[in-house]
Amino acid sequence: MAQAKQRAASSTERPTLEGFPTDLAGASKDDLLDLTRKFGVDFIRLQFTDILGINKNVEVPRTQFGKALDGEIMFDGSSIEGFVRIEESDMLLKPDLATFRILPYDDEGGRVARLLCDIYTPDEQPFAGCPRTTLKRQVARARKLGFSMMAGCEAEFFLFEKSADGGSTTATHDSAAYFDLSPLDKGEEIRRVIIDQVEQMGFEVEAAHHEVATGQHEIDLRYADALVTADNLTTFKFIVRNVANRYGFLASFMPKPIQGMNGSGMHTHQSLFRGKENAFFDPKAEYQLSRTALSYIEGLLQHARGFCAITNPLINSYKRLVPGYEAPVNVAWSMRNRSPLVRIPERRGLGTRCELRMPDPSCNPYLALTVQLAAGLDGVEQKLEAREPVNRNIFTMSYRDRRKYRIDELPRDLHEALEMFEKDDVVKAAMGEHLTERFLEAKRNEILQYNLQVSRWEIDNYLGRY
Repeated sequence: MAQAKQRAASSTERPTLEGFPTDLAGASKDDLLDLTRKFGVDFIRLQFTDILGINKNVEVPRTQFGKALDGEIMFDGSSIEGFVRIEESDMLLKPDLATFRILPYDDEGGRVARLLCDIYTPDEQPFAGCPRTTLKRQVARARKLGFSMMAGCEAEFFLFEKSADGGSTTATHDSAAYFDLSPLDKGEEIRRVIIDQVEQMGFEVEAAHHEVATGQHEIDLRYADALVTADNLTTFKFIVRNVANRYGFLASFMPKPIQGMNGSGMHTHQSLFRGKENAFFDPKAEYQLSRTALSYIEGLLQHARGFCAITNPLINSYKRLVPGYEAPVNVAWSMRNRSPLVRIPERRGLGTRCELRMPDPSCNPYLALTVQLAAGLDGVEQKLEAREPVNRNIFTMSYRDRRKYRIDELPRDLHEALEMFEKDDVVKAAMGEHLTERFLEAKRNEILQYNLQVSRWEIDNYLGRY
């Protein structure tokens, strides 16, 4: 109790975050140092992601702020999944000063701010294995073609109860279903706290609601520039887990944590803009979709099986991508039907976009957006003709009809997805040689470790029979 009062007292002594600037584009080192003094920042968290999309950070105290803002903080890259070998371990953290945000709560040790960083080599060169830099290269490619990519994500997750000793369980905290209200939906308060905190971090939430499965929730992030969206997703995941933990729950972005229930997806809405104009919109065309939009959609479809390993990177991901649970398994597109891979929402004008329904929230957001943009741009550059849209329920179609519409299926497991990734030159080029090699190495090792396990299902079905 005394510690709680002490924390509360120290919290009230710190300045509130009222007046913190909403846009730090063009901010200098001195500007950020002024903000740390004005708002009582005690630590800066230099944040980055590894190849698997796991948030990592190096935290520095006030005495090191200047050095951190100059990009002079080093870390051991050999200990990070997919980065470098032991003999080339030192890496630099180069912060993007525009991403400076103060975390919307105070820890016991003081107030913490975060900066998102790109990884550089000691000789000041961009590191080929940095996921954020990889997305920036693809964004630059789009810019050379006259486009900017806008993206928005619908991120789903589960809230689970913890065991008496604080361990993980898959016991859900409610009995609610799609769009239910309290008292069935016991996650309303937690969602509101999450939304409040992510908005304090400077990005917009469009909507939040209970999802189909018990204990499952969705929060939709407003569309933004692709890099900003990826940055927001890394912060969003951190805040969701942090808030859930403070309420005594476990938040999980695992794609399919409970057998027999819907899994968690991360539907990704995307469009290309030319300046302030949506390049996907053509009021005189069929469906009011421009040639650019149709070619982009066809690019997504032609490379979907090649980039599935990136957007759906876990062994568990393919237990979500099965018929009967609203997740797509069919490589097709539609205007309204939700069974194909790509859906076109009704909005037109600036809101014209396509929705890719396959990604799940376990993916590395930087790499997932990289390969989607690369696939779509390949379609645009090649001026691909879009296949016919499928406005019927694919799950009930005959084999002959599926062939007529050129409907393929997504990979059935991670092993198959990796094989298709390895054959797709466009997706591999977008990832780059370093990330391609390290991703394949990490995921094949994951499959090996999984195959060494003997599951409860095998014991139940084989032990007494054979």
